[in-house]
Amino acid sequence: MKLYLGLDTSCYTTSLALVDSEGNLFYEARRLLNVPRGGRGLAQNEAVFQHVTNLPGLFEKVAIPEGCRLEAVAASTSPRPVKGSYMPVFRVGESYGRTIAAMLGTPFIRTSHQEGHLAAGMWAAKGPPDSEFLAVHLSGGTTELLRVAKQGRGESPAFDVRLLGRTSDLHAGQFIDRIGVKLGLPFPAGPHLELLAGRAKKNVSIPSSVKGYEISFSGPESAALRLIEREMPGEEVARAVEKCIANSLEKWLKKAVEETGLGSVLVVGGVSANRFIRERLAARLSGRVKHIRLYFASPELSSDNAVGVALIGMSRFMQN
Repeated sequence: MKLYLGLDTSCYTTSLALVDSEGNLFYEARRLLNVPRGGRGLAQNEAVFQHVTNLPGLFEKVAIPEGCRLEAVAASTSPRPVKGSYMPVFRVGESYGRTIAAMLGTPFIRTSHQEGHLAAGMWAAKGPPDSEFLAVHLSGGTTELLRVAKQGRGESPAFDVRLLGRTSDLHAGQFIDRIGVKLGLPFPAGPHLELLAGRAKKNVSIPSSVKGYEISFSGPESAALRLIEREMPGEEVARAVEKCIANSLEKWLKKAVEETGLGSVLVVGGVSANRFIRERLAARLSGRVKHIRLYFASPELSSDNAVGVALIGMSRFMQN
């Protein structure tokens, strides 16, 4: 069996994955970085140290059967597939990947964290099938609306990604984390805020702020903090945050589909695992925007992982 290794060392997750030549997932493991209770993140040097500590433990759990061969190693070496995109944490995965590839005499393939999300999302959602589509990347470090084209054989990067819109301040994940921590939830707060919001009974709203292709979450954050100061129950604040994010995305996508003529939309990133946001988007957009088709990465592959990176490595190796 021929295997392809993918590594991803993002801001809050150490990940590795192995896929075979048919695109089947052979092995996948990840470990969240440790953020102290009450904290809202990690400095890059702290995150780098934890990645260096985590990776050996993840590799020790890999059991490759006799007769299998590692054909190529891929790693996300930057946040996005654009010139100048850089973050120190990704040097850890790149360093391990280059070292392993050099020792085994196999190719080392560079990709980006964002492309890994796109590839994992397409693999999990079995689409979009189109050569060009819209994508939304929602996480603690990215909130972007993208126009994506699949690249041809042997080309790099894996996708031609063009930025249509982004936030002017906070990312969706930051909005969730800041309000979640204020409510006493652990960081990262996404899954905990979703559970809390599931107990909401009122119809509390926070105004969304969307101007063209630009979203702002700083105003909504202030509105959520005012609700907390007025002693609004935490579950109602949590649901209002979810609703605000979903409403912002609805306005974004309605405009993008109408202006680009592209109907397929892939939604990836940790925030996209939120069930309420998924269901609200699907229900409201399907009734208001003609020809729109939403594709979501599975919840387990919405958050940071190395599956997409491994798949890109396999694809690029086989195309060359």
